[in-house]
Amino acid sequence: MAITYLESIVVGALQGVSELFPVSSLGHSILMPALIGGQWAGDLDMSAKNSPYLALLVAMHVATALALVIFFWRDWVRILIGLWDAVRTREIRTPEARLGVLLIIATVPVGLAGLVMEKAVRNYLGTPIPTSIFLALNGFVLLSAELLRNRVQAEPLLTPTGRPADLSMQDTVVLPVTDPDRASDVRLARLSIKDATLIGTAQIAALFPGISRSGSTIVAGLFKGLRHEDAARFAFLLATPVILAAGVLKTPELFKPENHDILGPALAGSVVAGALSYIAVKFLTSYFETKTLTPFAIYCLVAGIGSAAFFTLRG
Repeated sequence: MAITYLESIVVGALQGVSELFPVSSLGHSILMPALIGGQWAGDLDMSAKNSPYLALLVAMHVATALALVIFFWRDWVRILIGLWDAVRTREIRTPEARLGVLLIIATVPVGLAGLVMEKAVRNYLGTPIPTSIFLALNGFVLLSAELLRNRVQAEPLLTPTGRPADLSMQDTVVLPVTDPDRASDVRLARLSIKDATLIGTAQIAALFPGISRSGSTIVAGLFKGLRHEDAARFAFLLATPVILAAGVLKTPELFKPENHDILGPALAGSVVAGALSYIAVKFLTSYFETKTLTPFAIYCLVAGIGSAAFFTLRG
């Protein structure tokens, strides 16, 4: 079984967009080849024994994570500097340091769940009909979040005199912020440990094919009172270490002798995935400043229900 350059490039394009859009990249990676059928269904069958398809997707996930690192590099530099200062002084003195600690804490639940559940969930549910159902469910959750949005009080703006809840029992320095990106990070740093952990835990839902990682996290953020743009930003920052760690952990599979034939296609697909991931995150960070999850919800409902009907009728 060999994966062609065309198949890899198409999958890379799909991965690059759907990983960050709240529509489930894993779900689309399962449904797309099944809908096309023929050789594509055979070559890109994740459930097949010794299939190289999963190794191909791993490479593309690493490319997506690298695109996120590049896009948010200023944020990560500030966060790492803040964390280093916290380690050095044993005090959390800046919003960036606090945000870094929150990201670490919020990543733990999905990391543990992924190690325990990922393989079993993929093996038992990584087929077209369950994936279609989960995709429709993803749309229902996104739409419900928007319909209930007016019941959740929006996160207030941080004023120069505001003080975030302290994580370390030390005063946190809060400075006037003029950079919109840093202002968003400062607002996110005001999340409580409990709320940040709950938002991070929402990523576990993405282990089920058809449920979006970013969608689940954004919805959880909205219910905790975050603005759309802040919820999306936190989702992307949270996703970066998770996707990168999972990719690095599974990358050795790509270099097994039986997968040598797909190294070229994997590289080509990864380049496409990384480029489109960068464009996607650039678009989405701007999109969520003024718009909502509703279009993605409608798409997932239509695509999920339509795919479930198609595969059920086809038998």
